[in-house]
Amino acid sequence: MQCKVKVTEPLKSEADMLAVCAWEDGKSGLILSPEAEILDRTLRGMLSEVARTEDFEAKPKSTLLIHSHGLLPVKRILLVGMGAPKALTVFTFESVLAVVGRVGKQVAARTVDIALPKEIFDRLGKEEAGEAAAIGMHLGTYVFNRHKSEASQKKEKHIGLVQFLVRPACLSDVARGAARGETVARGVYFARDLVNEPPSLTTPSHLGKVAEKIAASDRSLTALVLGKKDLVSLGMQALLGIARGSSEEPQFIVLSYKGTAKKTVALVGKGITFDTGGLSLKPSEHMETMKMDMAGAAAILGLFSVLPILRPKVNVVGLISATENMPGARAIKPGDIVRAMNGKTIEILNTDAEGRVVLADALSYTFEKVKPDVAIDLATLTGACMVALGEEISGLFSTDQKLAALLMATAEKTGEKLWQLPLAEDYAELLKSTVADVRNISGKRYGGAITAALFLKEFVPEGSSWAHLDIAGPAFAESDSPLNPKGGTGVGVRLLARYLLSQ
Repeated sequence: MQCKVKVTEPLKSEADMLAVCAWEDGKSGLILSPEAEILDRTLRGMLSEVARTEDFEAKPKSTLLIHSHGLLPVKRILLVGMGAPKALTVFTFESVLAVVGRVGKQVAARTVDIALPKEIFDRLGKEEAGEAAAIGMHLGTYVFNRHKSEASQKKEKHIGLVQFLVRPACLSDVARGAARGETVARGVYFARDLVNEPPSLTTPSHLGKVAEKIAASDRSLTALVLGKKDLVSLGMQALLGIARGSSEEPQFIVLSYKGTAKKTVALVGKGITFDTGGLSLKPSEHMETMKMDMAGAAAILGLFSVLPILRPKVNVVGLISATENMPGARAIKPGDIVRAMNGKTIEILNTDAEGRVVLADALSYTFEKVKPDVAIDLATLTGACMVALGEEISGLFSTDQKLAALLMATAEKTGEKLWQLPLAEDYAELLKSTVADVRNISGKRYGGAITAALFLKEFVPEGSSWAHLDIAGPAFAESDSPLNPKGGTGVGVRLLARYLLSQ
């Protein structure tokens, strides 16, 4: 799909489908956008009449499809509800555009025009609206079918061209935003594809090869992929300990992007390419989707795949601890003790709390070798965070309130959802071990997301600017929604792209 921005009157649209907007009004129930009103007059009131007949209320994502019956060059007209103008958010707008894309595919439209009214730009900003529009169309029409039969793939419908119709004064700003949105969407696609692939394909070594291929694409990028011997030399016994039960060799991946500024941002990703729980074996229903336990790593790889196009000014280093967590004969046992790269020892009481253990080495390496100004980790870390925040919101923990506030504000601008949770220091007592420096679980039923974050903090030097994103909920969609078909979502790519560009 290609997105373009064009100054064209809706009446002149020759696309297979033209989408126009309607706003929700508490009194009359429906307000047609100026573009929709023009079409309605040409259609002799057909659009508003059908809307009344169908009780169309313009709630967000509601749609009404009619045929032009030869009265206009365009074949089909889609009236799409935007909700109340003052309630419009980036997330709502992206979701609405995702629905437009899905309807376009359903009717086999190869070309889709979308008339964007002034109210959207007044509420969101011109560039922001252009970016959100492109992201919504791309994410809503995403499909992962490369492992289906050729006959099945041929049945899949595709939109070739999307044109956002705007007024002349908006053209350049919206076009700039839409171009950025398409780039970011490609990064999300990259991450989604990695998560959706079978776990026997996306092994740790495969992630290393993906990183090297990304780095080879542009001179601003470099990749370092460390294997077992390198990890032994570095003293990464935490990562090596979790990897013991698997026949797949662990990998520690370091991707670097060279910007023009002195500031360095480190992005750290959990890369458990399949999680059985180890000897603390998961029940089968909780294991079915555990190929997604590398979603943090996938987000970093997806982001790096488009960094040379986005060109943020800051230097960016992506670090990934990649391994499987398997119950093999040599698997780490409950009660074992491992020493992380920074020298701290960890008592392993539950081998299914492995993500924080491999991140202990990743964070240790980050602050010892990279010495970043800011570090942000992404991890599908705890079911407890899903209990607290549900399936659509990531948990945010941070040692730097300014960083936390910036990430929260950035999330609002990208449509991804964050909520800050406390690093309650009193809870750190629950991680004290009698035989090691720290234990990998608290032993208490409650507050699991907080104690997991506090465990990670043990490997972050005092005074560091660090944020932890627990993406366990939104990393994998268990059911279909406009922006996220069932499967990997690519969560974190949009947020981090916008954050890096703001630095």
